[in-house]
Amino acid sequence: MSADPHAAGHHEIELPHASMRDYVIGFVLSVILTAIPFWLVMERPFSAGATAAIIMAFAAIQIVVHMVYFLHMSPKAEGGWSITSLTFTIIVVVIMLAGSLWVMHHLNTNMMPPHDVSQLP
Repeated sequence: MSADPHAAGHHEIELPHASMRDYVIGFVLSVILTAIPFWLVMERPFSAGATAAIIMAFAAIQIVVHMVYFLHMSPKAEGGWSITSLTFTIIVVVIMLAGSLWVMHHLNTNMMPPHDVSQLP
């Protein structure tokens, strides 16, 4: 018998290696993606709805920056299983949020009394 685990067909999971340069790029991008929404809130150059949409877009971009530069997620990492599990998680969360919002809207529409008192019997 061989003591070498590679001879028996076992494979070690290769962890991605990050350099200091990757961490600095991630940090700088994170600071920029935080400072711009902060400035938008403090200065109010756009309407409240537009500002909220821009901030959500910056938040989504920042999530991707964190996943790439700090969590080292890529299609090559862990044989693609980290991306597969992330995709499944996002799908489940979207289904749960959409279903919850639909149920709450339906209940609000059908269960709440009318706001205009003249419509009451």
